[in-house]
Amino acid sequence: MNFENLLIELGTEELPPKSLRKLAESFLANFTEELTKADLAFSNAVWYATPRRLAINITELALAQADKVVEKRGPAVSSAFDAEGKPTKAAEGWARGNGITVEQAERLATDKGEWLVHNAKVEGVETKSLIAAMAQRALDKLPIPKPMRWGNNKTQFIRPVHTATMLLGSELIEGELLGIKSARTIRGHRFMGLKQFELAHADNYLADLKEKGKVIADYESRKTLIKADAEKAAAKIGGAADIEENLLEEVTSLVEWPVVLTASFEDKFLAVPSEALVYTMKGDQKYFPVFDAAGKLLPNFIFVTNIESKDPAQIISGNEKVVRPRLADAEFFFNTDKKHTLESRLPSLETVLFQKQLGTLKDKVNRISALAAYIAEQTGVNTVDAARAGLLSKTDLMTNMVMEFTDTQGTMGMHYARLDGETEAVALAQEEQYKPKFSGDTVPTAGVSCAVALADKLDTLVGIFGIGQAPKGAADPFALRRAAIGVLRIIVENKLPLDLVDLIAKAQALHGTNLSNANASDEVLEFLMARFRAWYQDKGIGVDVILAVLARRPTRPADFDSRINAVSHFKGLEASSALAAANKRVSNILAKVEGALPTTINANLLTEVAEQALAAKLNELQPQLAPLFANADYQQALTLLAGLRESVDQFFEDVMVMADDDALKKNRLALLNNLREQFLHVADISLLQ
Repeated sequence: MNFENLLIELGTEELPPKSLRKLAESFLANFTEELTKADLAFSNAVWYATPRRLAINITELALAQADKVVEKRGPAVSSAFDAEGKPTKAAEGWARGNGITVEQAERLATDKGEWLVHNAKVEGVETKSLIAAMAQRALDKLPIPKPMRWGNNKTQFIRPVHTATMLLGSELIEGELLGIKSARTIRGHRFMGLKQFELAHADNYLADLKEKGKVIADYESRKTLIKADAEKAAAKIGGAADIEENLLEEVTSLVEWPVVLTASFEDKFLAVPSEALVYTMKGDQKYFPVFDAAGKLLPNFIFVTNIESKDPAQIISGNEKVVRPRLADAEFFFNTDKKHTLESRLPSLETVLFQKQLGTLKDKVNRISALAAYIAEQTGVNTVDAARAGLLSKTDLMTNMVMEFTDTQGTMGMHYARLDGETEAVALAQEEQYKPKFSGDTVPTAGVSCAVALADKLDTLVGIFGIGQAPKGAADPFALRRAAIGVLRIIVENKLPLDLVDLIAKAQALHGTNLSNANASDEVLEFLMARFRAWYQDKGIGVDVILAVLARRPTRPADFDSRINAVSHFKGLEASSALAAANKRVSNILAKVEGALPTTINANLLTEVAEQALAAKLNELQPQLAPLFANADYQQALTLLAGLRESVDQFFEDVMVMADDDALKKNRLALLNNLREQFLHVADISLLQ
């Protein structure tokens, strides 16, 4: 079979930078799926993308589908011929449709009878005749939320399309993509190199674009180049560039010929908290800030331009002029905000509605303050600081800085609290109250910060559920799922001795008459418990382990986590599967018992050696298990219980539980009940698979 390399490129207007990677990856995935469906073999597939093009390259693509034999089964022999042995109309019609006579048909014997069959040879179609349609289908399935039209075209795409190129080796594939006829024309850089040129061969794509068009089409190469050059530039001025992955991706998606340059700003701006300056540089200008070895912001930034200038000083100067007004704004807002304390902004919170039925932001901080103090008391933290931090927790939302640079909320609260002379615990809590902000983010570890962060999230959870606005489907306008995971992570990772039932009840009481949903507390608890399952599944914990713990309904998250870890460890023990099966058997037996389960074991009624041995083993273990359960040392407890395997196996081998003698039966049920209860101190291991 012959092979050739395929190139498909779509030349467009500037594509959305935050969508570029996703579009290119989807284009490639959709097209390779088409190749697989068409039974077209290929060696490798890669995508390329710049602001003005999407491209895919398929190497060693088969030039035609392989010939194949298709079995076309006809009617059963019993119905294909009449009593005289002549073909029926059904048989003749089937044969005619396959271009043969009935006599030319083969026969296939199966266990359900004999059938007429024709093994038809189907010649493979040439690849070049399939490519255009496959590419169009691949483009049609791209994730484009808001397609647009341009000119007089009825075709829709994310941006106007100007060129389409489909080359199989050196051969131009005829056809259209998004209404544009396939041609060899490739557009170069908008300002450098050749504006357009003819591509002779698919294999020349990257080299010709770079040499003739001044375009680095390979996205990953561009990204690597930007990162390396930015790091070198930062090192030259004695610093390290803050190259956040998302920003690096966005910058890579904005340029076709990246040139890294270094600029500076006045030292006076460093008096402003660095977070505000960084927010401006990263968010507004797509610059990389530079920090020294001590983590202090330097008066420099690194940026990437899309042009190779003969006078880079002009470009540097232009970028410095652009960023200076934004830094000046930050300086002005900071100096203005410093004239007022956070406490003085409390009355202004009354002018902002948190939620119609739940009151203003002032109402919310009052609740957060009270709940934070309560949590602090439960965890041995300074209650005065917790209450104070909770009260001030939303005041920075009323500052000029946060109103202008919204992502600095919390962070600016911390800086202003320090300037106001608040304790460091109160100041730190202003920033850490929002943690974790996203999946993988760290949780607060300082006691006051934990108290305020928990209070804020619980107040929102209980309040929103309390007015009947629980998340439905994917909709979660108040980010309650994130809040719930945050609550669980803060408690678990800090091993806090807090009970969800107690916390929910306290939060509910603080809402007073705001809440209309009588089932709010139960619904919030169920919501939190459900997040446990999702969280642990993401961590790779088996569903059976999670369900085994959930069956016991532990409502202290730190305790829940200890049980999860213990059951996960237990499941790895050799005895676990046998004991899980035994517990399942015990549960089934006890489930059939009418009335209250017997609990008292009469030693005089233990007549069988196996039941005597099991009872003795339980009596031996119980004094050792009690302190372990009390201290939540579940892993050690389950390890000890794993030693029961042999006794339990022998019991079920030798003892008839449902004996005819009622006293013996009840005594054995009591023994099994005691056995199960030891395991249930941790989890229902009968649910383990």
